[in-house]
Amino acid sequence: VQVKESGGGLVQTGGSLRLSCTASGFSSSGFVMSWYRQAPGKERELVANISRGGAVTRYADSVKGRFFFYRDNEKNSVILQMNNLKPEDTAVYYCHGDRVWGVDLWGQGTQVTVSS
Repeated sequence: VQVKESGGGLVQTGGSLRLSCTASGFSSSGFVMSWYRQAPGKERELVANISRGGAVTRYADSVKGRFFFYRDNEKNSVILQMNNLKPEDTAVYYCHGDRVWGVDLWGQGTQVTVSS
């Protein structure tokens, strides 16, 4: 049972990236899924989460209107589309599965770097 992120990289200010988180060993559609990020020297913060059915998404104020979080149930994945990226978005991004069989699942993280 695990989640694995992909899609990070280096992009210029104003650019876009799409992060994917693929679940294995469970159906991600049955659980609340989230993206967190951690910048150097800072605490890990919640970026966005999505309800089990996918009908409700919540975003940190700092990313509202720029990031979009949705499910791809055919691929047992959740996607974070990040647009109009800013240098302050630079961080390691982590996928999180909430209490999957009673366990909080974390991926290994993927680095996002936005150059100015």
